[in-house]
Amino acid sequence: MSELLRRSTMQPTTDVYGNTRSGLPMPSTAKKASSSAMRMSLAGPAARTPYLAPGAGSGSNTGHSVYRSQNVNSLLQSTSKPNYGRTPLTNSSRRGSVWTGGASLAPPSGSQAFKDPRPIRERSYQSKMKQEIYSWLQATEFDISMQTLSNITGKDYRAMFQHLVAIVDPGYPFDSRLRFEDEFQPALKALRYPFAAQIDNKWLAAPGSMHSWPALLAALHWLVEMGKARLNYLESEDDPTLQIVDKIPEEFSDPIHHQALAFEYFSEAYVAFFHGADIFHEQDKALETRYAKKNERVVGDFESKKALLAQGAKELDELRATKAPLEKLQKIRACILDDRAKFDDVLHRLESRKKQLTESVAREKAELATRSQNFDQLKAEHEKLTEVVKVQNLTPEEVIRMNTDHEALVRNLEDLKYKISDARKTVMSLEVITTNRGAAAEEALDLYGNLLSAVGLFPPLPPPFDNIDLRLELNTATANPQQLLLGSDIRKVIKPTLNSVAEIKRTERADIESERIKVDNELDQLTLECENVDEEVREIEKKVMSLNEQADDLRDAAQQESMVSNAEATRLERELAHARTAALSSGMGVKSRLQALQFDYREQIAKVSRLKDETIRAIAKNSNEIGLFKEEVSAQLRRLRDFVEEGN
Repeated sequence: MSELLRRSTMQPTTDVYGNTRSGLPMPSTAKKASSSAMRMSLAGPAARTPYLAPGAGSGSNTGHSVYRSQNVNSLLQSTSKPNYGRTPLTNSSRRGSVWTGGASLAPPSGSQAFKDPRPIRERSYQSKMKQEIYSWLQATEFDISMQTLSNITGKDYRAMFQHLVAIVDPGYPFDSRLRFEDEFQPALKALRYPFAAQIDNKWLAAPGSMHSWPALLAALHWLVEMGKARLNYLESEDDPTLQIVDKIPEEFSDPIHHQALAFEYFSEAYVAFFHGADIFHEQDKALETRYAKKNERVVGDFESKKALLAQGAKELDELRATKAPLEKLQKIRACILDDRAKFDDVLHRLESRKKQLTESVAREKAELATRSQNFDQLKAEHEKLTEVVKVQNLTPEEVIRMNTDHEALVRNLEDLKYKISDARKTVMSLEVITTNRGAAAEEALDLYGNLLSAVGLFPPLPPPFDNIDLRLELNTATANPQQLLLGSDIRKVIKPTLNSVAEIKRTERADIESERIKVDNELDQLTLECENVDEEVREIEKKVMSLNEQADDLRDAAQQESMVSNAEATRLERELAHARTAALSSGMGVKSRLQALQFDYREQIAKVSRLKDETIRAIAKNSNEIGLFKEEVSAQLRRLRDFVEEGN
């Protein structure tokens, strides 16, 4: 329970100094400051309870505020803040709140204030708020009845308000000498009630009136909800911000857990310090043991990985010591690649030859089938003619004439066959030429498509060419020569479009070139200015060096004068000693000389002090001038760099 009592319900704000400030007293061996006559406290805010003790009145302000200091770490609070982090001088001194006032926490006013979204003027919602307020007040042992909430008075409302504020912030500083109207708005603004600006202090005179009671009841209901949230937070032992040491896991990385261990360590060390200890061996050992337990698995994992690393390094050394078989494998690979290339070449030739032979066999088979069919037709025709000749009674002259006609027809047939063979050869050569030209045309179209892709002319094109498609496709399977090339017309559409695009690109290139020339000119000007600034910087550096030399000369002269003065003072001291010795033997005459020598000695000491002061002032002045000069040069260089970056 003691761990719960020292935690706050609000998250801390960020401190610009972090954890560099500490209220710990220094050991006896360290230099102690004399400005503070009071011992500082490390404990931070006083213990807090989730709600007031039974029978506590509304004026009980013995606790601290729920808001933390501006320091993130509660162990290292600043000791310059009044009434915070200090050990009371007497048992009767009361801890004050660290409340910073409601000025910086006040909600926006005027046009920035927003309306309460709750239906606070509905009867059902008011009844619900009354019931929850009544239940919470009964739970926190505040004596009130439901009739009192129905017929509220200013005194009862003030008692309930102060009781609920004390639950949310036990350290809020209520002043019994002030009027409730003067404390109401600051308290709500301090607790950051978002609708405080909508409440008029004049309503507190008659809080139960029709126009004032909804807003005042809603404020009480909001305080009840805040109190419940604070109690739930303090009772949630699993929340790491409570900084319960026993709830910290063995392995953790949350900064809050580190802060909890630090708080525990400094608390125990502070107790030991009060018992007169300056070295805290037990606390150091306990903290080291806790962090060693935290790092145990990581250290073990690190050692295992270290062993694996050593084993891998050993294997690597062994591999490096042995000769690498890379050269042999490279030779084998080269031979295999050479054999593969030869095999691919042979395979390609064989495939080509196989294809040619297959085509030749197919042609021969087709020709053989054709000739067999012709032979059968001729044979059938011969048999038919033979039958006809046998039937007809022809003369020898008719037979000769028929034979002559037959021979002429045979010769004509042979000529026609020769011409058909020549035509086939011509067709084959033309097919080869057509295939080669089709392949060349396809390559040209592929190159054309790649160029379109490279220059970004694939559809859709930018306006005014968004309805034009510049792509072309070759259709070698068509029998119509007009359909060999699919796409827009080359002469009427594609070529004019490409010329227009080229003209636009040339114009853009000319504009870009002009802009580049302009930028180059600006860069040349900036370079010239940089060179001028560098020249000025070098001149200023020369002046600085001369000033440093003058300062060194002044310091050397001051040292020499100081040495001369010290020598003179030593001489005067010796003479003074001799004068004292002579005065003891010579009487009053020597005393006057002794006084004169003492006066001379004091003058020399004053002169030496004056020279030292003048030298120190001169050195400080020169150092200040050098620092100002360096700052001015740095500012000029920063402005120049910003100007160059903006130009780029």
